Amino acid sequence: MLIRLIASDMDGTLLDEHSEVPPETYDLILALREKGVHFAASSGRRFDRLCQFFAPVRDKMDFVAANGAQVYVDGELVDREVFSHLGIRRLAKTVGKFESLHMALFDDEKSFLLDDEDKFVREIDKDLPNAERIWELPSAETSIIKASIYCDGGAVMDYAYALSRELGDDFVFAPSGSAWVDPIQRGVSKATGIQQVMDRYGIRREEVMAFGDSMNDYEIIRFAGTGCAMANARPALRAVADRVVGCNKDHAVQAELRKLLESA
Repeated sequence: MLIRLIASDMDGTLLDEHSEVPPETYDLILALREKGVHFAASSGRRFDRLCQFFAPVRDKMDFVAANGAQVYVDGELVDREVFSHLGIRRLAKTVGKFESLHMALFDDEKSFLLDDEDKFVREIDKDLPNAERIWELPSAETSIIKASIYCDGGAVMDYAYALSRELGDDFVFAPSGSAWVDPIQRGVSKATGIQQVMDRYGIRREEVMAFGDSMNDYEIIRFAGTGCAMANARPALRAVADRVVGCNKDHAVQAELRKLLESA
């Protein structure tokens, strides 16, 4: 099967156990590009943070960032989805009902914390860059592209279910990491982002291969012609994937890229 586009998640997928890009990744991206195979980072992280990871090759790849809210194709911003101010208010009101939930909002540059910083535990992809404690929601003029909810004490699946019952018409609540839930606007996902990359290059679904490990990868794993879950992925993701590859700590995505390069 001809693959023309590869979409890969970052944390728990492309990155190693130290949250770093294995050095061979850059050469693989460039070599695949020369063979006509495009590579897109598909992540919950914002575009600015992804650019730091891929500085040596950022001009030779594409980006589906902030769970599909920021899409850059061939260096051009082709989509930027922002939360409605009303949606953010409803989300904050609902999160406020639960003493153990603490919400962070993100624009293009800042992380706005609606609780004291010590209420949050940073994880790999929840490093809360440029954090600012706020007591009132950002104004309607602030473009919020991402929200994340920290679950104090765990029970992520319980809170994801509860939030879905409260606001399921507006958001999809995807568990992320060990103690976070990401509210994602309905109609926006990594899959909708990668569709825009496909449209730009004239690529069909069967020509797309995607890699992921968490529930915010669910839509893209189901959407891609070949959806690959990591061996360290959540069980539900492994169950729906077309293939299960190795672990991120063993550089399994890079091994798959080498196989594609050889076949190309």
